[in-house]
Amino acid sequence: MDIVSALRTFLRVVETGSFSAAAHDLDVTQPAVSRQVAALEGHFATRLLHRTTSGLSLTAEGERMLPMAMRILEAVEELGDAAGSDGAMASGKVRLSVPAPLGLYLSERLGDLLAAHPKLSVELMFREQSSDMIEERLDLEVRLGSVADSSLVCRRIGWTTAFLVASPAYLARKAPPRTPKDIKDHECLCYSRAGDACSWSFSNGSEDMSVRISPRLTACNAVAIHRAALAGAGLAVLSHIVAVPDIVAGRLIPVMNDFQPTRLPIYVVYPSRRNIPLRVKTVLDFLTDAIGQDPSLCASSADRRWEG
Repeated sequence: MDIVSALRTFLRVVETGSFSAAAHDLDVTQPAVSRQVAALEGHFATRLLHRTTSGLSLTAEGERMLPMAMRILEAVEELGDAAGSDGAMASGKVRLSVPAPLGLYLSERLGDLLAAHPKLSVELMFREQSSDMIEERLDLEVRLGSVADSSLVCRRIGWTTAFLVASPAYLARKAPPRTPKDIKDHECLCYSRAGDACSWSFSNGSEDMSVRISPRLTACNAVAIHRAALAGAGLAVLSHIVAVPDIVAGRLIPVMNDFQPTRLPIYVVYPSRRNIPLRVKTVLDFLTDAIGQDPSLCASSADRRWEG
């Protein structure tokens, strides 16, 4: 028996709460997971898990073993790092959740990551709101704004950049707003990130200000709001990722340049900093590098007036 592999399987069963979920994450069969756990129990001559029709739970022995197993696996990974494990290959599936605009940006770059790691696969999910990472078996999630869940490891990797835009057809009907207070006279198209569909926040460089809006259209997906703005339905706050190509082409026009949408921190979150698999570390590094390649996603990008 490969005890390190068995310990990893045991930990994944505990984290996911079931043999089938652990098998899915480890990309093996459920019987293979059961055999690994049974072999581990046989090796230590003790039962580690209670198996009932309602689910799994740790035995008293399992509770005692869990922190020791985590320390062992952490030490094994540290040994690999110290030895310079150049031959190690990231393998398996990483489940990654991201907001739609950032997902579009990343999807154009994921090909290089996958080419460099032939045994790695990524399941990319577009989510505008926070997920239950354990329940949904997510390895990584990108979130915008503050992260309330203190149980998650949270790493800031960048900042959003957005523009208040409208189509030429809409602005032919309505004079563009000059200040946030003028927005009340406009049709608003709202991307309801994290359920907030009642206010927009702006900054003039010295202070932040929020304005209440009564949106004519609300959607939980930024791509839908982007398309509605292109169709001339109203004003929208859009990420530079989706807005800039249309601004350059003249399909959208940035307005109210003296008051830009407030920047939000971009965080990547994950359940634990201990025993992070190489496949997850690889994607985490990819996320950090990809964000760093776009100046508009970096903290140093302070002046966002459109001058194009």
